[in-house]
Amino acid sequence: MDIDEIIERIEKVIEPHRIPFREPWKVLISTVLSQRAKDETTGMVSENLFRRYPDLRSIAEAKLDDLEDILRPIGFYREKARRIREIARILLKNYGGNVPDSKELLMNLPGVGTKTANIVLSVCFDQDYIAVDTHVHRITNRLGLVKTKTPEQTEKELMNIVDRKHWKKLNSLLVEFGKNICTPLRPKCVICPLNDICPSASLSLKK
Repeated sequence: MDIDEIIERIEKVIEPHRIPFREPWKVLISTVLSQRAKDETTGMVSENLFRRYPDLRSIAEAKLDDLEDILRPIGFYREKARRIREIARILLKNYGGNVPDSKELLMNLPGVGTKTANIVLSVCFDQDYIAVDTHVHRITNRLGLVKTKTPEQTEKELMNIVDRKHWKKLNSLLVEFGKNICTPLRPKCVICPLNDICPSASLSLKK
């Protein structure tokens, strides 16, 4: 199965997902908030948060109760309130208020794993990384591109088979594809541009 053809077909019907923020600290914090949360809820909560707390200093000095009230619509809001406040404090204390452009340093921050670090590095610093979330993991396994059990395994496999020129856009493209066509439940195989080559396409398409 040709990766270039898959990407080309998807690009004809899907606009890549766009993170609405460009400041690295906002991208970092909104991505931490997105963990185990719906994209729509993350966007709404992030906008409310940054409206109330427009810089790292204000988040670092915020009361946990106030942060929790804003984050309440999102999953694990108490844990995330503590994490983003601690991230803000660390960035101010250790990095002069800047977000580090090193994967190792990013992953030392609370709540920052491989996916979050890869998104920050690719979006904010134009570095070549593949950010694997649930959408990317699910879709690439359905297509038979990989046979993996975890997003971490998927990332390693994709780095071996996907041309580096596609790494940065793979996540943004497959996120929207996964939200609109290759959904977790009842995927829309009938309208999928890959239904003739996908081994997981609905059996009804192959009768």
